[in-house]
Amino acid sequence: MSALGPDSKAWLGAQGFTVNDEGVWLEALTHGSTGAARDYQRLEFLGDRVLGLSIAEWLFRHNDGAEGKLAQRLNALVSKGACAAVARDIGTSDHIRLGKQARDDGAAESENVLGDVMESLLGASFIESGFDATRTIVLNLWAGALGGTVGHAKHPKSALQEWAAGNQRRPPKYELLGRSGPDHKARFTVRVSVHGVGDAEATASNKQEAETAAAQQFMERFG
Repeated sequence: MSALGPDSKAWLGAQGFTVNDEGVWLEALTHGSTGAARDYQRLEFLGDRVLGLSIAEWLFRHNDGAEGKLAQRLNALVSKGACAAVARDIGTSDHIRLGKQARDDGAAESENVLGDVMESLLGASFIESGFDATRTIVLNLWAGALGGTVGHAKHPKSALQEWAAGNQRRPPKYELLGRSGPDHKARFTVRVSVHGVGDAEATASNKQEAETAAAQQFMERFG
């Protein structure tokens, strides 16, 4: 595995990360398409947990809402889309190491890849600097989302579930219609239907987000 470039090292430092073992950070920025012995997946697994605990603790300390409300905000704030948005804000795509085909396919701007790499960077930070330092970075990078409206509105799937119950309808039914594209740029199409009312379809970069978008479209059309 080649060395971490000076531009990437300076960029990491500008985001608040402390780089001691360059190999850890190189791994965090390496996509499986490169054919390298190690890529970001293991660090992504770790970073996902670090992010979840960091945000959950902040929500617990700054909100008096019930568990359901806290969980709603947590799920929104740690979603793949939220991670990808932070990654875009800090210019992560310029530093991801990709195989030629993946780069040509646009993987550097893929929501899935950006979200995964953001989590892997947090995993690398935990390995290098521990939880407290990484939590500080999370709260800095997620400050805008934490202070905004992300996760405050009722989740579309919950809203649809309640709407169906309130109108004496059967629970919504979600159906995966298809999956297309390579793993790093996958697209999922989902249909949601309520018996006797109608249906709506949506496509997104993962099944959960496609279901959410379909529920939102259903509510806009029939709710």
